[in-house]
Amino acid sequence: MPKQKTISELKAEIAASERQLAQLRHKQQQLENRAAYYEKGDRRKRAHRLITRGAAIESVAPLAKVLSETEFYAFAEKALALPEVKGLLMEAVNEHNKNEFGGDWPSHYSIFT
Repeated sequence: MPKQKTISELKAEIAASERQLAQLRHKQQQLENRAAYYEKGDRRKRAHRLITRGAAIESVAPLAKVLSETEFYAFAEKALALPEVKGLLMEAVNEHNKNEFGGDWPSHYSIFT
């Protein structure tokens, strides 16, 4: 039969277990904070990209400033549906991929699906 532990030994075990639990909870909080930090960074990058691209459009097409959001989206959909614009955009994407990755995307890939 195993030796029974004294009250002081059991209290020491409880204290050690509570310390370990506190450490694990702290580690979990650190990991959650790190995940939130990276997620927040991704949102900031996206927001920055959207703002700078919107500013670029307004810079090259100042008349776009007067359009409402709905009107601008309708305009953008019509403009991007034009074959010439699709071709220019695909050329730009292919050039980017060539510079970035050393080659084009597969020819069957379409950004307009």
